[in-house]
Amino acid sequence: MAVDDVDGTLAAMGPRLRAAREDHGATLAGVSCATGISTSTLSRIETGRRKPTLEVLLQLSKEYGVSLDELAGTAPAPTAEPRATAPLSFRDDKAVLPLTRYVGGLHAHKHVLPAVEGPPARPRQVSHEGYEWLCVLYGRLWLGLGDQDLVLAAGDVAEFDTRTPHGVVNAGSGGPVEYLIMFGPQGERLRLRTPPAVGRGNRQPNRAQAGRETQP
Repeated sequence: MAVDDVDGTLAAMGPRLRAAREDHGATLAGVSCATGISTSTLSRIETGRRKPTLEVLLQLSKEYGVSLDELAGTAPAPTAEPRATAPLSFRDDKAVLPLTRYVGGLHAHKHVLPAVEGPPARPRQVSHEGYEWLCVLYGRLWLGLGDQDLVLAAGDVAEFDTRTPHGVVNAGSGGPVEYLIMFGPQGERLRLRTPPAVGRGNRQPNRAQAGRETQP
């Protein structure tokens, strides 16, 4: 493997490590206590500002219960259905399907939360550097954002600074929840660009944040 390929693979591991940690239900502080790796080092690795060493990767792989192949994105492709893309399942209760190659800048993945029985507990919240855009495709998603509780339905969108404590759970719709996430590790944000409407002057388009603020 060429040096550039190795560097690119290491840089791409940050978002996967973040997704694995969140799916594990752990905070940066908790992982730091369990592994001895400082929270600042973990944060810099997850946001792509520091390349992880093999020793660190082995520790985190063991802590999160995922393979190095999954973290590197080199796990063997499924052979039964060549046209299908297999999601990376970090836990039995959640599936994550990467939609980008995670080489710097904005990256995206699709999350699927299974159906739940009974009223859900308030989402466990985490915070980290970056900016996130979330869009619900199916079902009802409970987004705990700081002190706010938002229940998002299909087509609803939320975007927020990930330094604000946040977390999500299935809001108890009786079925699974599917949603898309776009995340900028250095705080990159989506840019809305639409041509001005005819006859309406030069007013700038507004960025909309959809979502109904209710208690689930």
